[in-house]
Amino acid sequence: MVHPRRCTKFVLLVFGALLCPGALSRAAAPAEEGYPMTQQPANQTADKRLTEVRGLRDPQTFARPQTKKEWLARARELRTHILVSCGLWPVPKRTTLRAKIFGRIEREDYSVEKVYFESYPGFFVTGNLYRPSGKRGPFPGIINPHGHWKNGRIESIERGSIPGRCISFARQGYVAFSYDMVGYNDSKQVTHKFGGPREELWGLSLMGLQLWNSIRAVDFLCSLPDVDKRRIGCTGASGGGTQTFMVTAVEDRIKAAAPVNMISAHMQGGCLCENAPGLRIDTYNVEIGALAAPRPLLLVSATGDWTVNTPREEHPDIRSVYELFDATDRVHCVQFDAEHNYNKDSREAVYAWLGKWLLRSTDEERFKEQPFEVEEREDLLVFSDKKLPQRAISEGELVEQRIAAAERQLAELKPKSRGDRRRFRRIMGTALAHALNAAEPAAGDLVVTTLSETTRDGITCRQLRLGRKGKGDAVPAILFVRTGPKRKGPGVLVVHPQGKAAVADVATLQPGPLVEQLLQQSRAVLAIDCFLTGESVAPEARAKAIADTRYFNTYNRTDVSNRVQDILTGLAYLGARPEVSRRRLVGLGEAGLWALLARGLARSVDATVVDVAGFDNTDDNSFLERLATPGLRRAGDVRTAGVLAAPSRLFIHNTGARFKARWIEDAYNAAAARHWLRVQRARASHDQMCQWLKAPA
Repeated sequence: MVHPRRCTKFVLLVFGALLCPGALSRAAAPAEEGYPMTQQPANQTADKRLTEVRGLRDPQTFARPQTKKEWLARARELRTHILVSCGLWPVPKRTTLRAKIFGRIEREDYSVEKVYFESYPGFFVTGNLYRPSGKRGPFPGIINPHGHWKNGRIESIERGSIPGRCISFARQGYVAFSYDMVGYNDSKQVTHKFGGPREELWGLSLMGLQLWNSIRAVDFLCSLPDVDKRRIGCTGASGGGTQTFMVTAVEDRIKAAAPVNMISAHMQGGCLCENAPGLRIDTYNVEIGALAAPRPLLLVSATGDWTVNTPREEHPDIRSVYELFDATDRVHCVQFDAEHNYNKDSREAVYAWLGKWLLRSTDEERFKEQPFEVEEREDLLVFSDKKLPQRAISEGELVEQRIAAAERQLAELKPKSRGDRRRFRRIMGTALAHALNAAEPAAGDLVVTTLSETTRDGITCRQLRLGRKGKGDAVPAILFVRTGPKRKGPGVLVVHPQGKAAVADVATLQPGPLVEQLLQQSRAVLAIDCFLTGESVAPEARAKAIADTRYFNTYNRTDVSNRVQDILTGLAYLGARPEVSRRRLVGLGEAGLWALLARGLARSVDATVVDVAGFDNTDDNSFLERLATPGLRRAGDVRTAGVLAAPSRLFIHNTGARFKARWIEDAYNAAAARHWLRVQRARASHDQMCQWLKAPA
């Protein structure tokens, strides 16, 4: 859906290291009959992943969907992706809010109260509740996330006043709730720098924590007897604008939204609380903002910040989605000649827009902001004169609580029957796919470049580059095919951490011992250089570009994710070969871990052999050292991949004393397929591997 403009941070000037000697002078082989892949010239084989690094300020363009059906499918994927990236898939259990409302201050036409509730057990969301006085409810409710103002939810200056807009909302007939971003004012349990490598493994991030707080803020409003649950809105500016369009994207109960000075194709958000790992891979804020469709959405922009182009770029793009719903009257854009703000002009535009949809009024005078007086800081702070409640937990305790909760969810989903396996695949298989940002491409989406072809001693060897349409990847590969009768047979993909040169002589194009043995029982064997292995070498400039890129993992795949994708691409190519009837997978050394993860996402592989290289799958540090990928442990890691492989044949070897296979063994038992699983402490020999692959399906 997203196609970056031609604005790479750096370009590798010479790609010769990525190509076989003389490859540029060879003509691409013609497509074979029935071969459903796109061929490309041999001089277009550079892997862009090695030379391009995306950042939060790289301009993006919107690929407009052509049909409503197309958009609805994309929207489902995006909503799930947001939740997975923020550690909220499977959705956490909604525990009791234990809300406390107190300290009521009565004014002539509104009241303000102090509020705290628990979004997670012992973790408090703090804020103020503004209600109309002298009016009969139930009233629309509106949540008000604040931006990075110095004083957070109690900031009141000319450029933006959170108390001022909440007072105005209450006067107009809303129940308005303003609440702290994590680390601001009363939110003292966790700093605004929450998170780290270990937390990322478990899907724990500052953005995910704040998004859950916003979802629970909707729960809180809906729990109030004077709030109409069918009329909930959301608005905020800057970082609060990010929260506005993010929570609107995943929370259907929000019926109208107004993100202010935020949605841009040129800047995606400069704070940790706006950059969950993996969030914007293959997407960006304009597409996420369009998930509001067909609900009313107002884009407020300014000439003095990154929303300067909104009337000409972002608004028309989002409007194109609303056109698919015949709902263009429900999306609107206004712009003011001002710096980054949520000033009176911006607020009045929001009052009128939300009033039209939530108050069902178009009376312009009703939405003119009247003078207001903000309460003293101490009268708005929730914990100004007392300590946090005894139930309050520390940052470390929150991390351990959420990890334990994730493990309980995984255990509850553990398959015990065929129906359970379908449910597990739907929930945890989806989580794994989005955490790894990888998927097996359709054969028609493959792009194949043939660099050379040689036939010797009854074996044809092809040097290839494998990629996917529109992705820019180019995976070096060697395919060995036994010639002879045109009878289909098994095809095997072999992956090694040192690349294809570890299993074949790339200079003489001769298969190595394992490949030779596999060819005796298979029709074809494919060996690839996964990302940053073998010929897949990045220029020196890439490391500096990564170091200079803030929130790299928000916008770019990890090395592990790219390697898993390359294996899936190799499997797709192998499965599309006319001589291949069944696909098989072998992962050697460290690559066995990548292969196991890929097997969990592959559509159909009838036999798999993976070397897990003594990996300790119970230790977070082992994952950080060898499988560092945000969200991987939250998605069930290699346990989920192994369960998803059932009931196909799976041989896990070289477990040593540390790799625990009980989860996978239980899944095979539940599938009545324990005989198709073999777990071996020692490293398997070539004979053992080939014998396992040779077993009947």
